[in-house]
Amino acid sequence: MPTVLVVDDDRMVLCLIKKAFCERGTEVRTATTATQGIDAVRRHHPDVVLLDVKLPDLSGLDIVAQVRDIDPDVPLVYITVSEASDVVIQAMTLGAYDILLKPLDIEHVQDVVERALEARRAAQLPVKLSETGEHEATDGDHLALFGRSPPMLEVYKEIGRVAAQDVTVQICGESGTGKELVARAIHQHSPRKDFPFLAVNCAALTESLLESDLFGHEKGAFTGADRRRIGKFEQCNRGTIFLDEVGDMSPLVQSKALRLLQEQTFERVGGTETIQTDVRILAATNRELERMVAKGEFRLDLFHRLNDYRIDLPPLRERGNDIVLLTEHFLTTYGKALGKPIHGVSPEAWAMLRQHAWPGNVRELQTVLKKAVLRATAPVLVPEFLPESIKGKHVPQGDPPSDVDSPPGDLKLFIDERWSAGSCNLHGETVEMMERYLITRVLREAEGNQSQAAERLGITRGSLRHKIRSLGIVIEHVVQAGRTGPLEGE
Repeated sequence: MPTVLVVDDDRMVLCLIKKAFCERGTEVRTATTATQGIDAVRRHHPDVVLLDVKLPDLSGLDIVAQVRDIDPDVPLVYITVSEASDVVIQAMTLGAYDILLKPLDIEHVQDVVERALEARRAAQLPVKLSETGEHEATDGDHLALFGRSPPMLEVYKEIGRVAAQDVTVQICGESGTGKELVARAIHQHSPRKDFPFLAVNCAALTESLLESDLFGHEKGAFTGADRRRIGKFEQCNRGTIFLDEVGDMSPLVQSKALRLLQEQTFERVGGTETIQTDVRILAATNRELERMVAKGEFRLDLFHRLNDYRIDLPPLRERGNDIVLLTEHFLTTYGKALGKPIHGVSPEAWAMLRQHAWPGNVRELQTVLKKAVLRATAPVLVPEFLPESIKGKHVPQGDPPSDVDSPPGDLKLFIDERWSAGSCNLHGETVEMMERYLITRVLREAEGNQSQAAERLGITRGSLRHKIRSLGIVIEHVVQAGRTGPLEGE
C-alpha cells in the first residue's frame, strides 16, 4: 500500500486529504510540525510527502535538505496559501515535484498525488541507464560520434576508407544528423590531425561577410575594414576546413572556392597578393546539389570538385536501437551538467521516445532531453517531463485503431516487428501498446465519459487521467444528433 505523508498544521487540511484517499488504497500519515514531519519520514518512509510551506517551528522550505538526507528520491509536493512567484520559484529550485495552492481543490490534489506515486514507482523499476561516460565529448555539447546500428557502422567504414586520403568529401544528410561530427572524425583520423580544424556555416553569413571570413581582407577593402583580416583558409593552412551548408554559397564565393580547390591559391578581398595554402575541404549540405546544378544555382565544376567522395548520413528514425545509446548519453551528460542526475527511463517514456519520428534528428533529441532534465522532479524520466510534441499521440474519437493501438490479436506481429528492429524494451513497449488499445477502446465505448470509462476499467478517474496523459491519448470533440460540444471530462 502506498503511503502519503501530509505535514500541515491546519487540521482541516489533514482531514480533507485523509478523506480524499480513504477509499483509494493509499495510507495517509500526518504531522503538524516540521520536526514531527522529519521524524515521520525517517520512521515510515512515505512514497510522497505533502509539505506546507509555513509551519509552526520551521518553514517547509528549510527542511528539504534533512528530508533528502533520509530519502533523496521521495517526491515533495508543497502546499502554500501564497501565490507569490518567489515562493513558487524557490520551492521548484529546491526540487519540488509540484505546488498545491490553498484552498485545496481535492480532485487536483488526487491527480498530483497519483502522478507523484507513479513517478515514485517508476524510480523503483529496474530501468537503469548503462554507463555511457566513455562516450562523453570534451568539446562542449558535441557528441563523440557513436552508434551500433548497421547504417552507422557503414558510416564508420566510409570514414575509415577516406580519412587518410587527401580528397574532398561531401557529407550529406538531413539537418541534425551530425554532419560536422563526421567531418571532425575524418580530420581526427587523417594525417592533418595535428593541425587546425575550422568549421564555417555558409548559410549564417551574407555574401560579403562569408567572402571576408573565408579569404580575409586588406585594410580599406570596404567600409569598416580598418585593418587586415586573415581568413579561415589562411588560418587553416595544413589543416581541414569544414564548409557547412555549402549549397548556400553565392556565385562569387563559389567561383573563389573553385579556384582554391584547383590551385590552392587565393587573394584576400581588396588585395593583389596571391597566397598559397594547403588545406583539405570537407563540405556538407542538406540540399540536393544535383537539383541546384540543374537549375543553374550551383556551379557544376565546383560540384564535381567537392564530390571526390560522398558520405550519406542516416536520419535518426532509421538508426534502430541507437536512440537508446544516444538517450542514455544525453541524460547522463545533462544530468551531471545540471546537477539533476537521471538514473533511468520509465517504459512509457521509452515507448514515446521510440515512436517519435525525430524530424530534427539527433539535434532535436538533444534539445528534448535537455528540457526534460530541466523539468525533471524525480530521478527517473517519466512521460510528464517530456514536451507535448513527443507525447502528443493523436487518437481522435471514432477513428479506427492505428498501429499504436493494435488489438491483442496483432500481438505476435507487433512483437515480431519490434524484435526485428532490435528493441531492448520489448516488455515495456508491448504493455504500453496493449494498455493504449484497452483505454482507447473503453473511452470510445463510453463516448469519452471518463468517469464511466474509469469504472469499467476498475481504476480511479485520477489514474485514468494520468494514463491518458502518459499514453498521449487525445479525446477530441464529437458531434452527435441533438448534441454538440466537448466530451465530458475534457
